[in-house]
Amino acid sequence: MKQRIKLAGLAALMSVTAGSAMAQEKIKVGVIVSLSGAGAVLGQQARDGFNLAVKDLGGKMGGKDVEVIVVDDELKPDVAVTKVKGLLERDKVDFVVGPIFSNILGAIHKPVTESKTFLISPNAGPSSFAGKECNPFFYVTSYQNDQIHQILGKVAQDRGYKKVYLLAPNYQAGKDFAAGVKMDFKGEIVEESYMPLGTLDFQAELSKIAAMKPDAVLTFMPGGMGVNLVKQYKQAGLLDRIPFLSTFTVDESTLPAQQDAALGMFGGSNWAPTLDNPQNKKFVAEYEEAYKSVPATYAFQSYDAAMLINSAVVSVKGDLTDKTKVAAAMKKADFKSLRGDFKFSGNGYPIQDFYLTKVAKRADGKFQTEIAEKVFSNYGDRYAASCTPQ
Repeated sequence: MKQRIKLAGLAALMSVTAGSAMAQEKIKVGVIVSLSGAGAVLGQQARDGFNLAVKDLGGKMGGKDVEVIVVDDELKPDVAVTKVKGLLERDKVDFVVGPIFSNILGAIHKPVTESKTFLISPNAGPSSFAGKECNPFFYVTSYQNDQIHQILGKVAQDRGYKKVYLLAPNYQAGKDFAAGVKMDFKGEIVEESYMPLGTLDFQAELSKIAAMKPDAVLTFMPGGMGVNLVKQYKQAGLLDRIPFLSTFTVDESTLPAQQDAALGMFGGSNWAPTLDNPQNKKFVAEYEEAYKSVPATYAFQSYDAAMLINSAVVSVKGDLTDKTKVAAAMKKADFKSLRGDFKFSGNGYPIQDFYLTKVAKRADGKFQTEIAEKVFSNYGDRYAASCTPQ
């Protein structure tokens, strides 16, 4: 009888211990972004935005502690594949968040999704995964790449520009830039120039622009490329003669380096620090306090990525074993986005508003983008119709 009692007590103790272990099991998130090279500041903003969200959640999702493992893809596809396999096989993460650049996403998409691990992009949104190649393990908290650039084409068309000069890096996102512009712009494209990724000297291009005299320059030059392009454009005396419309070229990640050279320049975006809603005001204030800089889209979209993951984990009560249920919870996007209204198309890309922004200098001397006008409302991407529901 005594032995039976002892065995029963041991079984109860083991049950409690097992239950405690299950309750303490961590949610593991791998964040893979560019933290070195020309795109480093973009990756830093994404990393910081994600970490701020986890802090706001008290370090927990669905009652479980959250462990965030950050790795640098070095803006090299082969390095990114090695790093992401480490996150999957060694660290056994539940979610992968990243990357910043579309060529890196193209490299890591297959190994992540084929492992049935959820991949959430806080920035890159190429068309290649928005249509027939959509995947139930892939979600985007930014946009489909074409859309953000489509803003520029729509604005150029509405302003009556007849001739424009296109300038972009020579990789997938650069091609998406041109495709997006052409959706609404019906005038003449006098030049469609693609520069090697990482280009920092634009003198030859600026000479061509001065000679061709287009009605406007439309460009996509992220990170350090954008910093140099804006400074050189201003130094060449072109800003007062040829309007400069851009995406990811004048934003809060580049403005600290560009400063007055970028004043008055326009950009296309799905957000701005001045967007007027309570959650965004709180986020911007917290981010500036924590990191001593003004957040860019990379930070807000990464913050939203964390909140998206949390919404799914809470919905399934922390049980991530049934991937179908987790996917259904992800698709609901049951969280309050910093941009306001937000939901997913069937392909896992957002439906949202888009804006033309303008660079301004604040009273405290810092630079930020401010909304000049709304260009598209409640807008989903054109590829979603080709995505077969899964």
